[in-house]
Amino acid sequence: MLGKGLAKGLGWSVITVILLLSVITPLNIITMNLLMVPVLIQFVRYDVKRFLLVYGISLAAVYVLTSMLMIGWVGLLLISVSLFLLPPVIQMGNLYRRRAAARTVVTVGTLTLLAEMLLSILVAYMFGFNLIAKMRQFMLESLNTLPDQLKGLLAMDPADVVRVISQMLPMMMIGFSIVLVVITHWISRRILNRGGADIPGFKPVHEWRLPRSFLWYYMIALLMELFVQDPDSGVYMVLLNLLPLLTMAFAVQAIAFLFFVAHANRWNRLLPVTGIVLLVLFFPLTYFLFSLLGVFDVAFPIRERMARK
Repeated sequence: MLGKGLAKGLGWSVITVILLLSVITPLNIITMNLLMVPVLIQFVRYDVKRFLLVYGISLAAVYVLTSMLMIGWVGLLLISVSLFLLPPVIQMGNLYRRRAAARTVVTVGTLTLLAEMLLSILVAYMFGFNLIAKMRQFMLESLNTLPDQLKGLLAMDPADVVRVISQMLPMMMIGFSIVLVVITHWISRRILNRGGADIPGFKPVHEWRLPRSFLWYYMIALLMELFVQDPDSGVYMVLLNLLPLLTMAFAVQAIAFLFFVAHANRWNRLLPVTGIVLLVLFFPLTYFLFSLLGVFDVAFPIRERMARK
């Protein structure tokens, strides 16, 4: 009879199989963000041999099921996706065991995922397959199939739209990596701690504060944007990716400031929650206003003055 620990491991294996199979369904928009969670939980809870056993069972089950219901290469594709996400899982799991700070875990996990993406693009290019060029071709063909009425809504020529999107690929990769790792950490930490682990979390939101150096980066980038007009230059591409990331960072800083105001005045969380709702519903107008509030929060000692009062 299976031991209780192994039985639980097989339970997480079932969840891994379900999540992997969901990648080929419309639910992948949601479940893609959860793929690392069951694997990370298994890696932290079990030793190497037991982890390899339950993880191997998951991958084998995915291949068998897809071979029976679809085509064998679909199973290989899903297994490849899971294996691609394994290195950040291992990195985060090892840091969990060392009780590393949450910021360290998220940073290392994000950088590992980013490095894998860049390495994949490089390896594909070395074998004569240009992933970025293929992506551009696919997007251009998709835009050209749109009705003329929808094409008229585009502010630029379809070719220019594709060029800008492809230039913003680094920002998309960074954003995807951060979101995936943060969601994985947020869910996995809670499940593991309920099971008796003691994994550190982030500081309370009202204590979040960007380094003041971010303010200088933002100002320099805004200033350079006024003078860099060549869309084919490397500096233009850097600014095209850096400015949205910094703007988002300051928007998050503004949300943290609202949480601080609520905490300092002993209000409930209605104010910051309302801020988050406004940010989502009235994007991009509120996005700019919130980023501006975040800039003021970093630039001036607003919190210190409120605390003294």
